[in-house]
Amino acid sequence: MNSGRQVLQIHPDDDVGVALVDHAAGQCVTLAGRSITLTEPVAAKHKFACRPIPRGAPLRMYGVTVGKAVEDIAEGQCITTRNLCHATDPVVPNKSPRRWQAPDVSCWKERKFLGYVRDDGRAGTANYWIVAPLVFCENRNVRVLEEALVDELGYGSTQEFRWLTRQLIEQWSDGQPPGASESNAGSRHPRRAALPRVFAHVDGVKFLRHEGGCGGTYADAVALCGLLAGYIDHPNVAGATILSLGCQKSQRQVLEEQIHLRNPQFKKPLLMFEQQQAESQQSMIQQAITRTFAGLVDANRARREPADLSQLCLGVECGGSDGFSGISANPCIGMCSDLLVALGGTVILSEFPELAGCEQDMVDRCVSRPLAERFLRIMQSYQQRATAVGESFANNPSPGNIRDGLITDAMKSAGAAKKGGTSPVTDVLDYPQPAVQRGLNLLCTPGGDVESTTAMVGSGAQIVVFSTGLGTPTGNPVAPVLKVSSSSDLARRMPDIIDLDAGPIVTDDASIERMGQRLLERVIATASGHYQTKAQRLGQDDFIPWKQGISL
Repeated sequence: MNSGRQVLQIHPDDDVGVALVDHAAGQCVTLAGRSITLTEPVAAKHKFACRPIPRGAPLRMYGVTVGKAVEDIAEGQCITTRNLCHATDPVVPNKSPRRWQAPDVSCWKERKFLGYVRDDGRAGTANYWIVAPLVFCENRNVRVLEEALVDELGYGSTQEFRWLTRQLIEQWSDGQPPGASESNAGSRHPRRAALPRVFAHVDGVKFLRHEGGCGGTYADAVALCGLLAGYIDHPNVAGATILSLGCQKSQRQVLEEQIHLRNPQFKKPLLMFEQQQAESQQSMIQQAITRTFAGLVDANRARREPADLSQLCLGVECGGSDGFSGISANPCIGMCSDLLVALGGTVILSEFPELAGCEQDMVDRCVSRPLAERFLRIMQSYQQRATAVGESFANNPSPGNIRDGLITDAMKSAGAAKKGGTSPVTDVLDYPQPAVQRGLNLLCTPGGDVESTTAMVGSGAQIVVFSTGLGTPTGNPVAPVLKVSSSSDLARRMPDIIDLDAGPIVTDDASIERMGQRLLERVIATASGHYQTKAQRLGQDDFIPWKQGISL
């Protein structure tokens, strides 16, 4: 830790300071040239009042209102859920888009990444085959295909913990208590090596099981088909095998219509099998395996070739956020986002509950008044749906968020929105619409990490950069997910999930600009297949469609 920097004020108008280390009650700190005595302990990542705040007054952080005092807050007092509740500023429609000063990207102008160029000209960062059900009733059959294909094709795990189960069985059979030989566990049963890959140029076969397709509303069924269409048409995907029961709401025709809406010139292999029209379940599975294998033979002909960085579409996400996320990891991602937009690329910012309180900034950045109005309309509709079931955006922060300093949803949102950088908003998408406009796109999704990541990839993100302060292993079946830690402590404790440490922004005064440049280089390496993310190495293939409606 830089001994000269133990507290921070993010914006000169802020009513709070941020503790960068633990502070005891009675300790004096210097903030913006003023000496402040802390009236109670303030843990690292938490906030303290840098001036008296009367009950009912707004409290500002990041230069915006992030809450309202529910009791008088003294100077030096810790900000907690006891003395602060969620509150935001009213939104005023913009008269003209805010002007943007794009960062200097001259050193990347001639750079390329090595991607898989598809028939429609788009370039993928990977080459996958996907298998998905149109309805949850087919999850069992999808699992059978997975068991039949994955290990034999060389995409299986190394079965790294089966040795432990075998050892425990042997101990139990010998009358020993389970775990009696934990000290040298694994020495007698080394991991079984995975079989060599059959298809060297296919990155994997991915299985997108889900719990949707029937029982909910028809709107949910159409949305699911739209999401699956986004994955099937995704530039990281070479082809798809789809299993249908036949009678469900998510019909084959709806899926085909959704694919055509996204890509009228769609030419990828799409293998569809319907159980209620098959001779038997066994015959359907045999046909699915045989034809999928043939599809993989064709997919294996693809080779990486140079593609412009403007072809990249980046999803930006946060999960397991803490009090440093909005200071280090999220601004780092925001800088990377701005660099990519300046290079002609696309960025998707989602999680609308975590834009609550940031509406004015987004409105001011929209390239047109109608686009700003569309953003506000979608936000308001989402809030109304939440209210109808007795919820609100104010309930978004998790217990982990609150414990680590994110006291209100507006405070969490103000930091989370930093992932979108400062570039103009070029489009606003309702779930599960595809991103077709270059620049920064806002996509309506819930705040849940996996639902949001799933949606952004369905809208076209070929890579996701994901900030975390507490640590989360979230990945995606077809898009690499790069994890950026908000602190160096997290990067040291969880090296198996963190790809880039943004902690030096907090501890060593490293510049956000430089860290964002490092992240862009990591994105390019990942897009080219030169770097495999930690989530990929773990086989972390999370896929959860967003179910917006009720069950019927």
